[in-house]
Amino acid sequence: MNNNLIKNACVIDDDKLYVSLVQMLITKNKIPVELLIFENGKLAFDYFQSELKKDNPKVPEVILLDLNMPVMDGWEFLEVIEPYMPAMNTKLNVVSSTINPAEVKKVKKLDFVHSFMTKPINKEAILTAFSKE
Repeated sequence: MNNNLIKNACVIDDDKLYVSLVQMLITKNKIPVELLIFENGKLAFDYFQSELKKDNPKVPEVILLDLNMPVMDGWEFLEVIEPYMPAMNTKLNVVSSTINPAEVKKVKKLDFVHSFMTKPINKEAILTAFSKE
């Protein structure tokens, strides 16, 4: 078991195929991580708001966030979650299929975003994202 990996993570994405890929990579690589899954930013934001009101909030160590989703997209989620990030101690990674350089540049300018990753995600990207470093 690799002790350098995080224990809980969150995927915010409406793409069921991508979510299945992440789950398969976790299982195949025996990564002992508890995974929360939300199909849009609103459901995730509601969860974080609720948890952060508790004495011992259960907040994931890593978030994998898609940009293009219904209800509340990744951009809207980034806007509403930013004030909460200092209290969360969470690595927020944007994972998107966008090839628009302006969007990639916009994400990389956000100092509370740990990294921008391109879909499809692979084993190395998962291990990097789930690393404590």
